[in-house]
Amino acid sequence: MKVHICAVGRLRPGPERDLLDDYLERFDRTGRALGLGPVTVHEVEDRKGGGMAAEAGLLQGALPRGAVICVLDERGKLMGSPGFAERIAGWRDDGRGDLAFVIGGADGVDPGLRAQADFRLSFGKMVWPHMLVRVMLAEQLYRAASILSGAPYHRT
Repeated sequence: MKVHICAVGRLRPGPERDLLDDYLERFDRTGRALGLGPVTVHEVEDRKGGGMAAEAGLLQGALPRGAVICVLDERGKLMGSPGFAERIAGWRDDGRGDLAFVIGGADGVDPGLRAQADFRLSFGKMVWPHMLVRVMLAEQLYRAASILSGAPYHRT
């Protein structure tokens, strides 16, 4: 199952980019044997200042047809890493070819796009910078692959 991170904004070189690249490389290595990956990052930018609605249109254009859509949203489901791993494995085992994680801009994800999601995931009630959420997601993807492979990265 291919994994896509569809996000508003461009992540520039720096510590966040380095962490993102590291965790995505780890996920690709670990996930390959599990039928997970590779990860493709799709960055969109609303240069005209159209707000959440314009961002939603750009994000929808980046979504692969037929993908499971998982929106990262503070109102989404809170879950632990093992549950996240099981959810990903379930989509893979159901024969889904693509899994797309959607990360909105500074104001979040447009309500219309949020309503279209198959799943809404929360990293907690706190609001996180959307650039940092990419890194947190990449780490959790790697952790999920590690859990599914039985590797000792995740300790309970």
